[in-house]
Amino acid sequence: MIILCCVCVAPPPGLARAKSVPSHTYSNEVVTLWYRPPDVLLGSTEYSTCLDMWGVGCIFVEMIQGVAAFPGMKDIQDQLERIFLVIGTPSEETWPGVNSLPHFKPDRFTVYSPKKLRQAWNKLGYVDHGEELASRFLQCFPKNRLSAQAALNHEYFSNLPPRLCELQDISSIFTVPNVKLQTESGDSIQVCARRNSQGKASSGGKH
Repeated sequence: MIILCCVCVAPPPGLARAKSVPSHTYSNEVVTLWYRPPDVLLGSTEYSTCLDMWGVGCIFVEMIQGVAAFPGMKDIQDQLERIFLVIGTPSEETWPGVNSLPHFKPDRFTVYSPKKLRQAWNKLGYVDHGEELASRFLQCFPKNRLSAQAALNHEYFSNLPPRLCELQDISSIFTVPNVKLQTESGDSIQVCARRNSQGKASSGGKH
């Protein structure tokens, strides 16, 4: 089963403020708290697409599990604790440069070891390659996060009709033959492609 996640999580106009020109540094008050990556939560002002890919990972998990991945209820400290509980508390060994971030104080955080994502979100275990893809997005160290282009080549999407990857940015996915919506039923999830009894992708790809 495949969930096709086409999401833009870049900050709405007005949230990210350039601190200097032509420097690509911005204020760190961007992105809804639940989808804000740990580097930004810890005070990084270096904005890049890595920030967006963390948000894609959060939404990908949410689409499969049915609940927000990291629903912080209090403040940034609470949000970080929820992230570290699953991903693991970072250190200089796992995240070079983390000690230089303004809000990273090791004595403020409980030291957690990383878990398998399905321990936190069990439905990832029901989706082929879903846990592995989510883990590539949800990397504390920004440079380790999967890019959007690399994600399109991930095995998770191998059953998609090839024409989906050839569409122009403004073209509807429904212009691809046999692509249509499938209504969810109970705990089932929407799918983009399904296999027949011989294990081959059917011609009626859905999502």
